[in-house]
Amino acid sequence: MWMQILAAAGLEVIGERFPRHWGEHLSAANPDGFYESELVAGIYFRTNPHPVSGVFLFPDQTIHHAVKVFIPGLVRSDIAFLDRVIATVRSWRAFARSRERLRELVRASTHGDGEQARVLPPGLEWWAENFALIRDIATRRYASHVLSYDSLLADPDASIHAVVQWLGVGDAKKACAVVHRERASARVEEDEVDASGLEPHHIEIFDELFDHIHRGKSLSQALIDRLNAVDRELRPRLIEHNAAVKMAALAALAADRDG
Repeated sequence: MWMQILAAAGLEVIGERFPRHWGEHLSAANPDGFYESELVAGIYFRTNPHPVSGVFLFPDQTIHHAVKVFIPGLVRSDIAFLDRVIATVRSWRAFARSRERLRELVRASTHGDGEQARVLPPGLEWWAENFALIRDIATRRYASHVLSYDSLLADPDASIHAVVQWLGVGDAKKACAVVHRERASARVEEDEVDASGLEPHHIEIFDELFDHIHRGKSLSQALIDRLNAVDRELRPRLIEHNAAVKMAALAALAADRDG
């Protein structure tokens, strides 16, 4: 949604509204467009210069450009490109439901589920990404505006005007016009979500973290200590998962070569 908002505000956008690799089924996940490019994986040496065209992005020439970058890509991006970062966080339950629906669309479009065994449970994926976001902002200290998706939908005019003022560029009135009020009023059902790999005290800290973000509250040192403690508990599972994914990728590569 923020890419649609920033494009309407008048910022130059890097990325296609409907990337070619997103088929008919996946386009249904977001009929307003995704605005994605290779840079979703980060703006760093593997993506800049562009691996095919060789086009190089210069920080001073792209300062008023908007680009969508997923959190893992944000963490690996060169800090010279992080002039302003807008991060929107959903509750872990809403994220889990959204991720499950997306995976269903992927399975439908690819007619297979061979990758399912290597999929990270959505609750753990939410934690890995949002803990990485908080840690990266605290470590590299770039200018960031973190808000909940719910707060954006609850009062899009206030949220958009605040962000456009913070950016110092763009037309907030035009940006507000692209938000679909009927979609903003629709809430995602969050019951019966996949809580695989999570204990009750994990869920409690997930909810507390989201509540702070949703209400715009600063993170106290006591909460930070609890976040770090939960991450120490969950980190071995995430490392094990990442290792399994890499091993599977190497095995697939070896099989292709043998074939």
